[in-house]
Amino acid sequence: MSDRYLAFANSTAGRRLVKTLGLPAPLPLERWRGGRTRPIDGALLIGGEGALNEAVVPFAHKLTDALYAAHEGQHALPRWTAEHGPRLKALLFDASGLTRFEQLIELRDFFQPTFKGLANCPRVVLLGRAPESLKDPIAASVQRSLEGFSRSLGKEIRRGGGVQLIYVGKGAEDQLEGALRFFLSPKSAYVSGQVVRLGRCSEQVKDWTRPLAGKQALVTGASRGIGAAIAETLARDGAEVVLLDVPAAKDALDALAARLGGRGVALDICAEDAPAQLVAALADGVEIVVHNAGITRDKTLAKMSEGFWNAVIDVNLKAPQLLTQALLDAGTLQDNGRVVLIASISGIAGNLGQSNYATSKAGVIGLAQAFAPVLGKRGISINAVAPGFIETRMTAGIPFTLREAGRRMNSMGQGGLPQDVAEAVAWLAQPGSGALSGQVLRVCGQSLLGA
Repeated sequence: MSDRYLAFANSTAGRRLVKTLGLPAPLPLERWRGGRTRPIDGALLIGGEGALNEAVVPFAHKLTDALYAAHEGQHALPRWTAEHGPRLKALLFDASGLTRFEQLIELRDFFQPTFKGLANCPRVVLLGRAPESLKDPIAASVQRSLEGFSRSLGKEIRRGGGVQLIYVGKGAEDQLEGALRFFLSPKSAYVSGQVVRLGRCSEQVKDWTRPLAGKQALVTGASRGIGAAIAETLARDGAEVVLLDVPAAKDALDALAARLGGRGVALDICAEDAPAQLVAALADGVEIVVHNAGITRDKTLAKMSEGFWNAVIDVNLKAPQLLTQALLDAGTLQDNGRVVLIASISGIAGNLGQSNYATSKAGVIGLAQAFAPVLGKRGISINAVAPGFIETRMTAGIPFTLREAGRRMNSMGQGGLPQDVAEAVAWLAQPGSGALSGQVLRVCGQSLLGA
C-alpha cells in the first residue's frame, strides 16, 4: 500500500507546505538494487583512535572507492573537512579505545562537524567493546554509554539515515566486513538504533556477490508478503529455496517457487505429524531455516476467546520450537547452519488488543535466547528479527488513524517494506553471521515503541 503523505511531502508543492507548517518531512529511503557493485555509493569517513579500525582499513576499499579519514595522515587516507570534502554517505567511528569519561568528548568532536556534511540516507556505525567483557569498571561504563549516544544520534540524524552500534568481541574482528556490508549499505535502510554483539565465528563468506551460494534454505509462510520477500532475497543471494505454506496457498506457493527455481511444500505446521512431514520433505538436509509463518487474532484480553489465544500461540511459537527440534533431532539441520525467527516489536513493547500475539512474539525471542547455547555446540546460530510497521496486506487493513500512527512513530517517519525484513534475514543467514546468536535485530526505523 502506498504512503500518500510520504509522496506528498516529497512533491514540489508538498515540500513548501510541510516546511511552512513545520510538519514531519520524511525522505524516501534508499534501498538495495540489483547491479550495485559496492555497498556504499559515496564517501565513507573513518574516525576514532581504537584498534578496531586496523581490522577495517584492509577491506575498506571494497566498501567504496571514496575513503577519507578524520585526521591528516590517519590510515594513509586523505583528510575530510566540512569545507572541502564531498557529501558523506557513511560514517564509521571506532570508539573501542574510549576508556575514560573525559574521552567521551571525542564523540561530539567527530560527529558534530560530520553531521553537517551528510548526504541523504546516510549510514553510521560505531564500533566498541562489550562492557561485560571489560574488567575495568570505568572502561565498561564508558563503553556502555555508547548505547545512549548511538540511539540519540539515530533520532537526530534525519535525512533517512540510520545509526548502529557494534560491540566486537575478541577474535571477532574478521567478521566486521560482513556486518559493515550490511549496516553501511541500503540493505539496512529501515534499521536504526540497534546494538549487536559480534563473537568468534569460523565460517567466512567466499563470494560477496552470492554469499549464500550452495546453501539450502527453508522459509515458512512463504507464499506472500514478508515470507515471499525473504524467499526472493535468499534466492538472489544464491540459496536454493524450499518454500512452505498452508495447503490453501499451494497455487501461489508453487508459482513463486517456480519463479525462484525452488520447491514448494504445502504443509500445515500445526498438524500433529508436521515435524515428521517436514523432515521427510528435507531429505537432503538444510543449512538455513527461517520461521516466518505467523497469524494474528486480535482482541482485547476481556474479549479474547480460548480459540483465538491457542491459534496464535500454536502457529507463532509452538510450531517453530517443534519444527526446529525435529530438524535437529533428525540431523536435517546441518552443522554451522543458521536459524532466523521472525518476532515483532509487539513482543518487546506489547500492544493494545494483541496480548496473544505479543506473548507469542516475546516467546519467539525467548526461543532464540534459549536455543543459542545449545545450537552453538554445533556451530549453528539462531537469532530473531523484530519488524515494526511494515507495509503489507495485513497492515493495509488497519484503521487509518492507527495505520498513520504506526508509520510516523519512528525516527524515519514512515513504514518499512517487506524487503527491509528480508535483507536483515539474508544477512543473518550468511556464513559469517554465526558471529551473532541469541540476539534480536529490530527492523522498525527506530520505532518509539519499546525503545
